[in-house]
Parts: sequence; structure tokens; C-alpha cells
Amino acid sequence: FCRVDPYGFERPEDFDYASYEAFFSRYLVVLTRRAIKWSKLLKGNKSIQKSLKVKRYIRKGIPNEHRALIWMIVSGAQTNMEQNPGYYHRLLEGEKNDKLVEAIKTDMNRTFPDNVKFRKTADPCLQHTLYNVLVAYGHHNKAVGYCQGMNFIAGYLILITKNEEESFWLLDALIGRILPDYYSPAMLGLKTDQEVLGELVKMKVPAVAELMERHGVMWTLVVSRWFICLFIDILPVETVLRIWDCLFYEGSKIIFRVALTLIKQHQAFILEATNFPDICDKFKQITKGTFVTECHSFMQKIFTDPGSLSMATINKLRETCREKLLSQG
Repeated sequence: FCRVDPYGFERPEDFDYASYEAFFSRYLVVLTRRAIKWSKLLKGNKSIQKSLKVKRYIRKGIPNEHRALIWMIVSGAQTNMEQNPGYYHRLLEGEKNDKLVEAIKTDMNRTFPDNVKFRKTADPCLQHTLYNVLVAYGHHNKAVGYCQGMNFIAGYLILITKNEEESFWLLDALIGRILPDYYSPAMLGLKTDQEVLGELVKMKVPAVAELMERHGVMWTLVVSRWFICLFIDILPVETVLRIWDCLFYEGSKIIFRVALTLIKQHQAFILEATNFPDICDKFKQITKGTFVTECHSFMQKIFTDPGSLSMATINKLRETCREKLLSQG
């Protein structure tokens, strides 16, 4: 058995190879079938128009060989990159903010210590690429600069695109457009969305909301990393990539769909909790096991389990939650 997965991550000591093999042999059949369909759809083109068919294809997963291209196109990153030739390299050559550079350097060794491609001994060592992307982004978006969590997201982008400049523009798509204000110093968008999730749970899984309230567990304690790291290091790599496929196309409501599915699916298990630490522990456990490893069936669930979830509903909730947070100041 291979100790390192295709993305360079070392598998944990207790990794269940048997059930993973069983899942993957089935999933490989799906991947092969999807790859043929995608090749027909793209026909060697570097462009696709948004359509119901494309949305359906994306929900069923983008094959790895097309993933970087599709993310670039559907997120608008490709257009931005083409409209700003040389911009990325100018950022790297320009004057640097020492404090920003220092903060990024500090996080380099903390980024994916379990990934062989990010080790200092690796050749090429992706730490250098990661450093460039984050430094460039910090100078491009001064309002955000650098914030912990961005290193993991940029790292994943680099693993998939294998391209520094594309990773920069995808990071820009996520932070600048897709995620509302998650990484600004006040993190208002992030705090708002955690409250929004709380409201959605009240509507869709009321027993869990009631349990949280009864024991005084704030949502931010159990789900903040889901939002900040977009499920990196929370869910298995393949599953995270499938979530990101949809995130780039459909936007931030995908995060709520995933969170609600995890909570709804494990409602009975969560409700066994009888105290505060117990609840926190249950939330750690629901992100492990075959339910999340079987990424194909998991992704089907996120579109059925939570029921309807319109952007209008989310925006309305965001407004009220944001106002509440601001008034608490």
C-alpha cells in the first residue's frame, strides 16, 4: 500500500486501506466515464459557456486532468489573468511590506507538514511557490494582506494547477469574489456565515440547534475551520476537491450545503452528546469515516439532503446576522 496519496499527503497511521481500496476501485470507473464525457464537452477547446449541462457535469466531478482549466474558466480567473498580462510578476518584483513577508515566512513550515511536496528536502520544493503566491496576493489585495488559512488554500491550488500564476488568480477569485469577506482583518464575512449556518440548522435540523443552545456551544467553536480552510484537513482530499469544483462554479452556498449535510446525516450521533466537550468531539468525528470518503455519493447527498437552499435565503440571513454582529460590536 502506498503511504503517500497522489497529492503528496502522507496517510495517517490508522488509515483504513481496505475500505479506501474498495471505494476507489468503484470510483475509478466513475472517473473514467466522466473523463470521456468531459473530453467530448471540451473538444480540445480552452473555453466553455456556463450552462445547465456544465453545472451538472461539475456536480458529478471534474477529472483531474481538466480540473485546473475548468476552475480557471468558471471562476473568472482565466479572464482576469488574460486581461492583466505580467501583473503577477510585477507584484513579485515590486517593493515588499516587511511585516507581511515575515508573517508569510513564519507559516511556511506549518503548511502541510504531512505533504512530501512541501518539505524543504523536496525537489522542486513547493514552499517557494507558495511563498510567491501569498506575497503577491498580499500586495495585490492590501485590505486582506495575509491571514492564516490562506496558506492552506493557496497550497491546494498549487497542487492542482501546478502553476504559480494560475494559483494566484484562483486565490483572487476565491477571496475577492466567491467568499464574502472571510479573510479581512475583522473577518466579518466569516463570522456572519457561521451565524448563518446556525440559523439554517435551526430551520433544517432544529434538534441539533437546540442542543447547541442548551449547552451554550457557539457555532464558531465547531465550524470555523470548515469555513476558513474550505474543508482542507477536515475532509479527505478527493472530497475537498469535489466540493471546490462546485464552489468555483456555484459560489459560497456550497459550503452551507456541505455543512448541513454533515450535520443532518449525523443528527442522531450528535444528539447523543450530553455536555460541551462531548459536542465538540462529535463535530470532529462526523468529518471522518466512509460517509465523507465516498466522495461521489457524498456530493450527491449535499444537493438532496439539505433540501432547497436559495442564494436569496442565504443573502437575507447574511443581512440580519451581519447587523446583529455589528450591533454587538
